[in-house]
Amino acid sequence: MDDQNQLKHAIDGRRDDLIALTQDLIRIPTLNPPGDCYREVCEYLDRRLRKTGFQTELIRAFGTPGDSDKYPRWNIVARREGGTTGDCVHFNSHTDVVEVGSGWTKDPFGGELSDGKIYGRGACDMKGGLAASIIAAEAFLEVHPKFAGAIEISGTADEESGGYGGVAYLAEQGYFDPKRVQHVIIPEPLNKDRVCLGHRGGWWAEIETFGEIAHGSMPFLGDCAVRHMGAVLTEFEDKLYPAMAARTTDMPVVPEGARSSTMNINSIHGGQPEQPDDYTGLPAHCVPDSCRIVIDRRFLAEENVDEVRGEVKALLEGLKESRDRFEYDMREINVVLPSMTDRNAPVVQTIAAEIEKVLGKPAEFVASPGTYDQKHIDRIGKLKNCIAYGPGILELAHKPDEYIGVDDMVDSAQVMAGALVKILT
Repeated sequence: MDDQNQLKHAIDGRRDDLIALTQDLIRIPTLNPPGDCYREVCEYLDRRLRKTGFQTELIRAFGTPGDSDKYPRWNIVARREGGTTGDCVHFNSHTDVVEVGSGWTKDPFGGELSDGKIYGRGACDMKGGLAASIIAAEAFLEVHPKFAGAIEISGTADEESGGYGGVAYLAEQGYFDPKRVQHVIIPEPLNKDRVCLGHRGGWWAEIETFGEIAHGSMPFLGDCAVRHMGAVLTEFEDKLYPAMAARTTDMPVVPEGARSSTMNINSIHGGQPEQPDDYTGLPAHCVPDSCRIVIDRRFLAEENVDEVRGEVKALLEGLKESRDRFEYDMREINVVLPSMTDRNAPVVQTIAAEIEKVLGKPAEFVASPGTYDQKHIDRIGKLKNCIAYGPGILELAHKPDEYIGVDDMVDSAQVMAGALVKILT
């Protein structure tokens, strides 16, 4: 029996284990924010990986955004050394999941198996990918116990809120130094027949408009900050959105709508704070003296972040000149630069070849509309040989009734295990 058939046999024999592992991970509600159960999921992975001979470290990202005694940012890095020297292949998966939201017909943390799909928050993004990488490594070790080099598997925190308590911290500590790790595969759900080379950039900012409080029956004695913000939104609609829609990228971003620049208005708050649900009184009659929005601007490799920032600033400055009593403040929240791995990089070519071998069709090369932890491995770790590849349908991420297909996980595990054979034997 050749390598591919041996690996297929080893992975097929672990199908029930793969299902159970994925269900176990989903049932640990690692919600972010605030950062629940990070230690619990790391300890679960620690027990699992030690059984296969991995040496493990549990690493807390002290002092990172969100880290506290109540919600410590825990990560796990597991390493299995081969019999001789060689490259290290690292599978990195984030363990945190986003809020549940409404519209579910399944238990979000039940891990229900139905019609070949496992349902739950994080099933697709990306606990199914984490489980598939573990099964791939375990099957590879069964078939090739005397491999060369090393295998690493990590479960990291906070990817859904920027990754600063997870991969960014580990990169700062040297865990993604190219002298230590040579190939990184991030099993994000970009579809099992795709190699994801990178992602667009992101610029996040808060804009606040100011007014003057007054009695709501005499608004002419005050100055409504919400109306000023309405003028900002009108400028966005009339000028910024058409300008962004006209720009396209050569990056192979999916889906098609993300080939242009985009901006989402994440939130808007003006005037009085919302009262608790048990408050039964009426609102006070006041002119709002403050209104705030948070914007999420995704930009292309062809754009410069200074120009992205300056474009919004210019619209605000124009309003300051043209609109009576218009005052504003803009605070930058975060910046992520675009990241792209060369299509000829070793890990790209290896995974692409295995996709064609396992699925019988050429791999598609794509880029992600949103950022993921490749940004930190690239920018902080200075490791360029990094991709996202994993099971799951991208459009299901963060949606109600999120699921992962079992067959997709099995196929992706086969691809990952085949890549280990090619690199480490």
